[in-house]
Amino acid sequence: MNGVAIEATDLGKRYGRTWALRDCSLTIPSGHVVGLVGPNGAGKTTFLSMAVGLTPPTTGEVRVLGRHAAGSPDALDMVAFVAQDAALYRNLSVAEMLRVGRSLNRRWDEASARARLAETGIPLDRRIGALSGGQRAQVALTLALAKRPGLLVLDEPLAALDPLARHEFMASLMAAVADDGVSVVFSSHVVAELERVCDYLVVVQDGQVQVSGSVEELTYEHHVLVGPADQADEVASLFPVVRDRRAFAQAHLLVRATGAHNVPPGWQRHPVTLEELVLTYMREPAAAALPGPKAVAR
Repeated sequence: MNGVAIEATDLGKRYGRTWALRDCSLTIPSGHVVGLVGPNGAGKTTFLSMAVGLTPPTTGEVRVLGRHAAGSPDALDMVAFVAQDAALYRNLSVAEMLRVGRSLNRRWDEASARARLAETGIPLDRRIGALSGGQRAQVALTLALAKRPGLLVLDEPLAALDPLARHEFMASLMAAVADDGVSVVFSSHVVAELERVCDYLVVVQDGQVQVSGSVEELTYEHHVLVGPADQADEVASLFPVVRDRRAFAQAHLLVRATGAHNVPPGWQRHPVTLEELVLTYMREPAAAALPGPKAVAR
């Protein structure tokens, strides 16, 4: 599936005198499971809240699925959202939550929702407040998917879950992606989970895109060069350097090379993990200016 899942132009949100997000322009493609990563305060939640229409922007605009203004009736029909603190009524039963979902949404697939809950072993007559954290997360995901959305947005859904519940939640999510072809934008601090399920990555910091692209392309383009420290300046002049670490005798240069480049004599090339790549771009804001494919950010 081609197209754009979320497109923001000069997007900003101010609370009083403080900007939570400012001058952010970002294009996220559809047809992917997109990992949105950044430190606390980077603007991830603010961005996603505006993208799903919960928060009006102070400046700029955001559109979803290629053309729909965020928060418009058409967008609300086609976009589903799962937050870290799912909006579930603890005193209602699971079946009653399904009725609430059915009454609030013009698009609703009751049969698939009940089938998904049956697969996860969640009784319809159980009160939401009596469910475990993992079960509540599954109910929230079920309610979101019952809308048959074109875009599913998840903001830190794993933060409060134990490892087993995280694994089960991600398995359910990936099954839904395979069955329904829904585009997913997934904000999380759990980089290991993102590496397992995401095929597209966006790293943000201070409302600016540090790097973006398919996981396969990014891990292919980035690598670590290890060699003599007294040759590091010369080697660094040959590549866009994302991170430069030097000891007395040895240098470690994390570089981004989009073309075919030979390893300099006396140097070794090592692959880079997605976690190392994410942490490097979060720690090195200046790396956003390096050449290479990235979403537009100002």
